[in-house]
Amino acid sequence: MQHFLSNPGQLGHLLLSARRRLGLTQADAAARVGISQSRLSTLESDPSAISLAQMLALTALYGLRIAVDDQPMAQEPSSKSVW
Repeated sequence: MQHFLSNPGQLGHLLLSARRRLGLTQADAAARVGISQSRLSTLESDPSAISLAQMLALTALYGLRIAVDDQPMAQEPSSKSVW
């Protein structure tokens, strides 16, 4: 199933759902990727400060993959970030 993310909150929800689907506790998942349980809790509730390394580690653990596609532009590109 594909998930399209447009804001950090959606990433947090996706990570939380994937962890629960696998039956992992926050402590189990955090230990497997080398972060604290409290850090994982923070990332699931507010992933705006997730590092790329943490995101890649968590998505690999959860059996997810990250794809980056070009998005058709309806207007001139903006310097404003989606995040």
